[in-house]
Amino acid sequence: MINNARYSRIIAGAMTWGQWGKGFNHEEVSDLIKYCLDIGITTFDHADIYGGYTTEADFGVGFKHSRVKRENVQFISKCGIQLDAEARPNKVKHYEYSRDYIMWSVERSLKNLQTDYLDFLLLHRPSPLLEPDEISEVISRLVKEGKIKNFGVSNFTPSQIAMLETSVTVAANQVEFSLTANDVMFDGTLDDCIANKRMAMSWSPLGSYFKEKNPQVKRIRKVINPLMEKYDASVDQLLLAWILKHPSKVYPVVGTATKSRLKDALRAMEIELELQDWFMLLEASQGQEVP
Repeated sequence: MINNARYSRIIAGAMTWGQWGKGFNHEEVSDLIKYCLDIGITTFDHADIYGGYTTEADFGVGFKHSRVKRENVQFISKCGIQLDAEARPNKVKHYEYSRDYIMWSVERSLKNLQTDYLDFLLLHRPSPLLEPDEISEVISRLVKEGKIKNFGVSNFTPSQIAMLETSVTVAANQVEFSLTANDVMFDGTLDDCIANKRMAMSWSPLGSYFKEKNPQVKRIRKVINPLMEKYDASVDQLLLAWILKHPSKVYPVVGTATKSRLKDALRAMEIELELQDWFMLLEASQGQEVP
């Protein structure tokens, strides 16, 4: 079992720091890394594909420039998705999980992030062609060589994890989980994290609340607006507090690259939603009362 205490409960997602978002230069990356540490966020989430396979390298230059000690931060990265990008032309989007590829990808991430090890390596998406024994072989080698500390997955179902665990232990699952996208509470995914003491991480923890104006969001807005005054909290904080209340003890990966919103996210950990308020928000999300 991993030591979850090593990771900050709010994780900074780096997907929008580079070409897929803010386009930060190395000084801006350095400044944001140091700011995160100042407010208590020490864990940074990456994937090799971010920025069309460029963001890890941009982050690495900024990290080196920051002079932050490696032991004071935790790096998560993912591999496996193959996009058709300028840096890596492909004929079709697909997944690659051969032992040679995983080894090459990790080495590349280490070089780009300018570090000797990853705190977590995650397989980014499940592939129909996944070979558990092959995964086990390469993960064992990476751990033995000190290049990764822990191994997990992202977007895997409980049955896919069970298949993988015939050969290798899976310590975490990073999945989509928010008030507007909460299927993982009912399909066994978060139950699996609790039952097997896996670290549960949530990508897109604010969901579609700020992106859509559909009936679901309108229902949630009607319920959440009065709660802002009751808890003296912003919508962002209440949306995070809602998922933080789940017993899987989920770690939200907050994708903002804005300092004020990162700081606000930490306040969500102090909000204890009352039971009926939590269910009122769930009812608003689903459009009906619980069975």
